[in-house]
Amino acid sequence: MAFFFILSYKAYMSPSEPVRPPNSYRVTITLDQSVDRMDNVLLDACRSQEENPALHTISRAALKQLFNEKKIMIKGQRAKSNSSLAAGITYVDILGF
Repeated sequence: MAFFFILSYKAYMSPSEPVRPPNSYRVTITLDQSVDRMDNVLLDACRSQEENPALHTISRAALKQLFNEKKIMIKGQRAKSNSSLAAGITYVDILGF
């Protein structure tokens, strides 16, 4: 009986991609090690992608404005520019793009 519980618990805890909010652009960030601030990593990720021209040419000041307007989300919660990012995959949603 306990063996079944452990299997169901592991299946329940498996990571999955969160639902993307409507009218948003998703940036997937994969890190080998954690970083202290997410703003620089997100700026590099936006500039390196080619799918969204507005984000490809975004300035540091414009990205800061998005943070201030609470338009950058991680798992449905507001992200701050000084938020740290853990190693692994992080899905960042930018609302309005």
